[in-house]
Amino acid sequence: MNVTASPSSARVDIAWGDAFCSEGANCFRFGLDDAGRAYIGSTLSPGEYVSDSVEALRALISAVKSGAADHLL
Repeated sequence: MNVTASPSSARVDIAWGDAFCSEGANCFRFGLDDAGRAYIGSTLSPGEYVSDSVEALRALISAVKSGAADHLL
């Protein structure tokens, strides 16, 4: 998984979907680029995001939904 703290000189055009906000306005958004890479980013830090293949991020989301990250809550 790639974590980007600031956009590199090679600009990536990401098509972001609507933000998903939970209680307390903690908002995240999901996006795709033209190459088919998937992105997860926070609306608080638009230039920071995690990117990987669609399959890898799908596996991450499935694991979180099944409780793999419950110990962090």
